[in-house]
Amino acid sequence: MKLQPQTSQAPETFSDKLLGFTLPSRNARGRAVRLDAVVDQVLAAHDYPAPITHLLSEALVLGALMGGLLKGENGQLTMQAQTKSGAVTLLVCDYRGGEMRGYAEFDAAMLDGLGANPSLNALFGEGYLAITFETGADKRYQGIVPLEGDTLSEACETYFVQSEQVPTMIRIASRASGSGRQAAGLLVQHLADGEEGRERLHVRQDHPDWEHITVLAGTLSHDELLDPSLSMEGIVWRLFHEEDEIRIQPGAALTRGCRCSAEYYDTVLSRFPSEERDAMRNEDGKIVVDCAFCSKQFDLAL
Repeated sequence: MKLQPQTSQAPETFSDKLLGFTLPSRNARGRAVRLDAVVDQVLAAHDYPAPITHLLSEALVLGALMGGLLKGENGQLTMQAQTKSGAVTLLVCDYRGGEMRGYAEFDAAMLDGLGANPSLNALFGEGYLAITFETGADKRYQGIVPLEGDTLSEACETYFVQSEQVPTMIRIASRASGSGRQAAGLLVQHLADGEEGRERLHVRQDHPDWEHITVLAGTLSHDELLDPSLSMEGIVWRLFHEEDEIRIQPGAALTRGCRCSAEYYDTVLSRFPSEERDAMRNEDGKIVVDCAFCSKQFDLAL
C-alpha cells in the first residue's frame, strides 16, 4: 500500500518547519527543511560578505536537519568548524528544541582574495568539524572529523560515516532572493538492522536498499528544494512515491533563538572570584559582555 505524505487533517510544510519521514521497506529515514525568516534573522545580526552568508546559510540548514534527528524536547545539536590557517577561523551553529542560532568569524583581507565562490578548503584550509549531540540527563557525545570535501554538507556526510557508521546523503540549496535569503536541504540515512545474528546494515555502504535510496534522492534539484510553491511533503512524495510506504512525522517549528540575557550573564559571572570580576570592569565600573550570535551588548554592574 502506498501512502501519500500529506493528509487532509494536517497542513503541508513549507518554510521554517522541519519534516521527518521514514521509508520502512528500505530501512531509511530522512529530514527535510526550508528556511526563510530564520536564516534572514540570523544573518541580520552581522554584515556578512556573500561567501560567509552562503556558508552560514548552509550551516543553519545542516543544523536543523541534524538537530531534527534528536529525540525529546531537551536535546541540543552543536556544529563547530574551526581552523587556524584559513579565511574562516570559526563557524558555529546550534539547534535546541526548534531554536537556532549561528555565527562566523573570518579574516576579511584573506576572504577578499578568494573570489566570489570559494571552496570549503579555500575558506578553512586544514580545519576540523566537531558535531556534538546532547540528549539531556547529562548524555553527550561528540565526533570530530577533518573538514574535507567540496562543501560543508560533504564534511557532515563524512562525520556520519566515520563517527556513527551511518550511511548518510545530504543535499543543500541556497540563494539570495529579492526579499532576503532562502536555504533548504534534505537528509536521508540508512538505519541499522536490529535483528540479532544478521549483519548490521549501517556498516554496508553498498547495500542495495541504500543504493536505491541514494539514486532517487540524487534526482532532487536545487530549484525543487527552493521552490516556495512546493511543500516538503511534495518533495518527499516526488522522490519516493514508488515505495511501498512513506511515513510522515511533522517536526518542530523553527525560530531564531539566542539564549543571551542579563540574567544569564549575571549567573555566569557570579562564578568568578570578585578580584577577577573587578579586573573585567570598565572605567564606569561595569562589565560589558557582547553576544557574538545576536550582536547585543550587556552592561552588567555585578
